[in-house]
Amino acid sequence: MAGVGYWQRERIFFTQHKSQISPDIYVQDNAVPERQEEIKNIEEWPVMSGDVFGQIMARAGVATSTANAIYTAAQPVYDLAKINVGRSFFLNRDYETGDDYFLLYRLDTEDELVVCRSASSTSEGMDNSQERNWQARIRPIPYEVKIQTAHATVESSMYQAALDNDIDIRAIIALADAFGWEIDFALDPRAGDTFAFAYEARYLEGKFIMPGQVLGGVYNNAGERFEVYYFTEDEQNRGFYDENGHSAQRMFLKAPVAFKYISSGFTAGLRYIQAFNISTGHRAIDYAATLGTPVRAVGDGTVVLAAWEGSYGRKISIRHNGTYSTNYAHLSGFAVKRGDKVKQGQVIGYVGSTGLSTGPHLHYEMVKNGVKINPLKEVLPPGEPIKAENKDRFVAEINRWQELLNLE
Repeated sequence: MAGVGYWQRERIFFTQHKSQISPDIYVQDNAVPERQEEIKNIEEWPVMSGDVFGQIMARAGVATSTANAIYTAAQPVYDLAKINVGRSFFLNRDYETGDDYFLLYRLDTEDELVVCRSASSTSEGMDNSQERNWQARIRPIPYEVKIQTAHATVESSMYQAALDNDIDIRAIIALADAFGWEIDFALDPRAGDTFAFAYEARYLEGKFIMPGQVLGGVYNNAGERFEVYYFTEDEQNRGFYDENGHSAQRMFLKAPVAFKYISSGFTAGLRYIQAFNISTGHRAIDYAATLGTPVRAVGDGTVVLAAWEGSYGRKISIRHNGTYSTNYAHLSGFAVKRGDKVKQGQVIGYVGSTGLSTGPHLHYEMVKNGVKINPLKEVLPPGEPIKAENKDRFVAEINRWQELLNLE
């Protein structure tokens, strides 16, 4: 539940900013003066199955006219008809009048909706239900961010290593995503591999909420070392880079199944097998996974096939450019159709056992100039490197993370 200071900042903001707030602007509330009176009676009202906004407000004892005014004020920035089960509304009932509300609703892990009645409106004796008494905005959730580090040795899997070392699994998933263009975590990890990384730990009112951005990490895989660092060149160009400033992003992800789905109880099939003695051979990678596991596109492209095709069963083919295409077979279902444009990492289908298959798995192929190739051995150039004018800033920033992680 939100603390008193959290709500004081919101009351002060709306007292000081009496004009209409643009829904497109996030306002920083830095250097906010202290408010004399204390705000009390903060209440949490969870969204339950079948709830609509009006029902929750009625359950909280909010007058219908007030609830309607809050709903209308929020409409330009967020439609309160789209609330989600499992989230909560936080209300503050003014301790003096009993009818003055602050309302907060977290939209996702990054942003929240805040609706308040301005103090100036109440002082003018305006009716609570009038729309002009209320103002709404969307703002970043004001986490307190602490930098945290973690390291471990892999005995069976990175997922198990995280559990054994009390590392938040959400942080491990984020780390795996950062290495998603370099390491296939279904196939590549070996016993004895080591990893270390630095990441943001997000707190609200002194309570740990969730891990945030991965800032830097190293993974030592069978004697080969991989490093990634998060860096912002400008608002349009931010992401992961290696220690030399080359973009970690490639044209293709290393694996068509995300780490969060392979982290527990997932095994990889043979890299190259001759399972069914098909005349074209079996130049593919088989990922054994549970029925229904999401399958993702390894790169941007256009779906040229999403249909049943003989021994492949349900199959999707994606044309990435004039050189490359990828195939995903034995699917249980499709999430796309022929002609769809897809983005790298987008879910396109689900693991199944259709066609000539002995059990649930994904049959994954990469085709180059019409010839099936080994995607594990295909070396693709990285994206754009750090610009020369930003290189010194980049080096200074990654040196901080390298020192924190005790990297030589």
